[in-house]
Amino acid sequence: MVVELRPLTHGDAEAHCAGEDEATVRWLTGDYGTVEGARAHFDLLAENAAAGRGKRGFGVWTGGRLAGYVDFDPDVNDGLEPHDVNLSYAVHPWARGAGLASQAVLAICQHLREQGIGQRAAIRVEPENAASVRVAESCGFRHVRRFTSSTDTRDDGSPVPLSVYVLDL
Repeated sequence: MVVELRPLTHGDAEAHCAGEDEATVRWLTGDYGTVEGARAHFDLLAENAAAGRGKRGFGVWTGGRLAGYVDFDPDVNDGLEPHDVNLSYAVHPWARGAGLASQAVLAICQHLREQGIGQRAAIRVEPENAASVRVAESCGFRHVRRFTSSTDTRDDGSPVPLSVYVLDL
């Protein structure tokens, strides 16, 4: 399967929300989204893209179907060095295991290079998230450190330990 990254629109919100599952909530979002919330988030991403600042994101498409999501945020600094750009991604359950997350990460890294955004792409991941660690490693990211997040917390309020993987842009 080959991926294409496209900005998300209001018309994609239902498919985006339908693609969330327990793994998405556990490792990325913290809760299931709503169509209205997704549309508001897509509007924010579009505004940021137009302004050339903040978090910007894309739908991950394959075979004409929304298969996931990838974003980058140059403003995240928790555990990162200056000029690192944080990446986040999720693949819908039906599309997992086909390498789509890796393709999306490499595509977003190419976008960062082309736009001159940042010096390194960074993936902050809970070490227990084996699938995301595999994505980072398969894309050539190198592990640089573990740290305790000052912004991410577990359901019980305790801080989340994270590993940082980086790739020079």
